[in-house]
Amino acid sequence: MFRYFLGALFLLMSTSCALIAQEKSALKDTVAQQDVNDIFRILFKKKTDTTLKKTSSLAVLPTIGYTPSTGFMFGADVAVTKIFGNPKTTTISIFDAFGAVSTNQLALIQLKHNVYSEANQWYLEGSWEFGKTVVLDHGISTGKDDPGISPIKYTYAKLYENIYRKIFDNFYAGAGLAFNYYTNIDDERENSAKSKTRNHFYSVKNGFPTYGYTASGLSVNLLYDTRDQPFRAYKGVYINLSLRSNRKWLGSDQNATQLKTELRKYWSLSRKNPEHVLAFWLWGSYLLKGKIPYLELPGTGSDSYQRMGRGYTIARFKGPSYFYNELEYRFPITANKLISGVTFFNMQTANNQSRTRLFDYWEPGGGAGLRILFNKHTRTNLCLDYGFGNGSNGVFVGINEAF
Repeated sequence: MFRYFLGALFLLMSTSCALIAQEKSALKDTVAQQDVNDIFRILFKKKTDTTLKKTSSLAVLPTIGYTPSTGFMFGADVAVTKIFGNPKTTTISIFDAFGAVSTNQLALIQLKHNVYSEANQWYLEGSWEFGKTVVLDHGISTGKDDPGISPIKYTYAKLYENIYRKIFDNFYAGAGLAFNYYTNIDDERENSAKSKTRNHFYSVKNGFPTYGYTASGLSVNLLYDTRDQPFRAYKGVYINLSLRSNRKWLGSDQNATQLKTELRKYWSLSRKNPEHVLAFWLWGSYLLKGKIPYLELPGTGSDSYQRMGRGYTIARFKGPSYFYNELEYRFPITANKLISGVTFFNMQTANNQSRTRLFDYWEPGGGAGLRILFNKHTRTNLCLDYGFGNGSNGVFVGINEAF
């Protein structure tokens, strides 16, 4: 089992060697920027606050959305950034809180954090999420005709914490604990033998309760990160490997071992305007042994901020193993950098427990979007994207880049 972990590490490190060799010296924007705060001061003739600390920021984004399954959803996203040390040697940290309620009596709360200590000696990454939600289920794997939508409403709690220690420059090793609990799954029938929901059949086949289940495990993690900024990078590379083991003695309904891999690479295309960026993202999750619950299957939107697979709904494609890649071009639109734009293209593939193997079929997606700069010192921005895919489209809203 561990040889898969080492093999994936070697593959990703080898892939990135050529990319890292192309890294340029530190980029400095030579064109003046204006963010929302600057525009506010100009419009209302407010004086510039020379005491403003550039090492922290606060952004509040009201949100509203609608889908036939959730109804109208109202919420707010609060993002706080801060540097806990010397800005020259310490990466900026981010705390994000999101809450929302819908007219269909759905609700969720998400608390996420990425914290770097002085000189990046320690890195703490975590997420606490609770809610009652619905997923529009299309079944398992890619490359087949749409079998129709089966909404699954459920209550859940998802918690994970990873802690890393710097081993040498830009390289970290660490461990993590994850606990995911699903209950009140609404696809039960009075006569369960006649239930045709995919969650029911998958759960019965793999030995999981159909009304709720738990996936809890420990992980061993390796991280390599040379990005100049964690949530809107102009340059650098990010590599993360995680070997997770779900165990019954930790509360899981079944034992399972998964390998998760991630690679992000950023190229700035201009010294004068470093916001011209070509960004590349690879994300994969592979079931090496055991079984995982239906609602735990990796797929569209499985990343921590659920931004993967723009153009499709969350969990549109999924499987025991899943692979995703995306290429995005980012560019300024206005001369003052207040408004920027992106274009993106992505592809995803997933297997099932029968004949469809990983990489047999690919599902494409793409789109374009706008960025509004909230804080030029921390690069905090509002993202408005329109994405489309195979028989699917939608508007996606968030704070900071998708990756």
